[in-house]
Amino acid sequence: MKNNNETTSIVALGGLGEVGKNMYVVTHNDEIIVIDAGVMFPEDDLLGIDYVIQDVTYLKQNEEKIKGLVITHGHEDHIGGISFLLNTVNIPKIYASKIAADLIVKKLTDKNINYNNIELVTEETVLKTKYFTIEFVGTTHSIPGSFGIAIHTPNGTIFETGDFKFDLTPIGPMANIHKMAELGSKGVTLLLSDSTNALSEGFSKSESSVDEALNDIVSRHHGRVIIATFASNIYRIKHIVETCRKNNRKIIIFGRSMETSIELAMNNGLIEDKTIFIDNNQAKNLKKKEICILCTGTQGEPLAALSRIANGIHKQITLMPDDLVVFSSSPIPGNAASINRVINKLYLKGVKVYTNRTFNDVHTSGHAKEEELKWMLRIIKPKYFMPMHGEYRMLKQHGEIAESCDIPKENIFICKNGDVINLNNGIVTRGESIKSGDVYVDGSRIGDIGSQVIKDRKLMGNDGILVTILNINTLTRKLLIKPNVTTRGFIMVNENPELISKIENKITEIVNKTLANSSYSHTDLKNQIILELYPFINELTGRHPIILPVIMEVNKA
Repeated sequence: MKNNNETTSIVALGGLGEVGKNMYVVTHNDEIIVIDAGVMFPEDDLLGIDYVIQDVTYLKQNEEKIKGLVITHGHEDHIGGISFLLNTVNIPKIYASKIAADLIVKKLTDKNINYNNIELVTEETVLKTKYFTIEFVGTTHSIPGSFGIAIHTPNGTIFETGDFKFDLTPIGPMANIHKMAELGSKGVTLLLSDSTNALSEGFSKSESSVDEALNDIVSRHHGRVIIATFASNIYRIKHIVETCRKNNRKIIIFGRSMETSIELAMNNGLIEDKTIFIDNNQAKNLKKKEICILCTGTQGEPLAALSRIANGIHKQITLMPDDLVVFSSSPIPGNAASINRVINKLYLKGVKVYTNRTFNDVHTSGHAKEEELKWMLRIIKPKYFMPMHGEYRMLKQHGEIAESCDIPKENIFICKNGDVINLNNGIVTRGESIKSGDVYVDGSRIGDIGSQVIKDRKLMGNDGILVTILNINTLTRKLLIKPNVTTRGFIMVNENPELISKIENKITEIVNKTLANSSYSHTDLKNQIILELYPFINELTGRHPIILPVIMEVNKA
């Protein structure tokens, strides 16, 4: 990215055209501020991929300019990529709230990464570099310690909202609307605002209404209550604990991430009564109406606690007919089918199930809906606007919302990852795009899984794999025995002897023909087998298995 010394540039390396993988970079001359470093969880078609992270080539090329990584809040889509980032780029300091910092430290410890440069920030914190002055504005979200970030630059003020909603009766602190209004009155050149719920009309429900609904459910039910919620929604967990305390129920926790969140909440004084938590053995001495099970698995994840309970394979919990299961969550796009499978299994076990559809107040989003987005636009009164954190349709709708709030259409920038926005003397224009994209994480492998690997995995998933083992006499240049063919996910070898025989004969024909060529090589033979066998199998079966020739050479006179 070309940056004239007098220009301030903003680019997203993740978070535009997608929900997750958030990373926004502000550059002026020889200074860079990075906002967030999140992960995105893969779609179903990314077989075997654990996470999707940003391509940070730009940061690596300019790492001597980086002054710090500023964190808006502690959710995975904002901090989950930090361990990967630190392994690639030198980040001199991370600035985060206490809760976000605790979550980051735990992640780094789990990955054996030693990093001691995390500085805690509050709303009173002001960070100053040569060109930037950074302020933190408290917002309401589903996790404590959430901030919007105001960056004052030589070319104007940028306000990045982070994830937010406006809740007038929140469980935690109110958003600092007064500080937002003060920023707006002084003048904000560019607003970057959360677009996650831009397609949802009206206002989001208050978290306190969920508190009332859950209290009503728990108080009326006389059997065990099983509540599944996002482990990252610490405020929800806090009031579930309070609800159970009011109704004389003890809580059993299932799910590693849930245990981590509760430990974090207790360490930060958000949950004070530690005696409310018991283990499964202690529960045996209690009546059913004195027990609440708090677990993970709201999205139908196969290995999560709720899925294992529904499938009857949980080692410690067996469902009872008078159990009540509450999904205190909403489906993440793409997860509806897996959630419905879990709900059907729960019904088959004879238990009662409440979801946000059947009981409208058991969940509320932590993201602003349309009317709240208008509030932010009216309070901040930006000259220019760039919607962020959302799929393209969400960004587009948020742009239209901004237009309805009197932001001129030509001052609204709908961008994609890698697009550069330049600020110069209070004027915002588009710049020259930089390299960006997705990097796949597969276990300990990062970045070496390309599109061809994913394509091969899809082929294997759809049509299987065929392996042929060839024993070749290097002296006589002939097959010692007929090719051995085995398959996985293609056909059953024992049940298709005629087809297997045709394939073996075809392979023999290809091998003999290739070996007769004086320039024979391993690579030539493998390529020829794949080239000729692929259409042959497709004609016989209509399928396209991955073909893997294995050649074993023997020197035998």
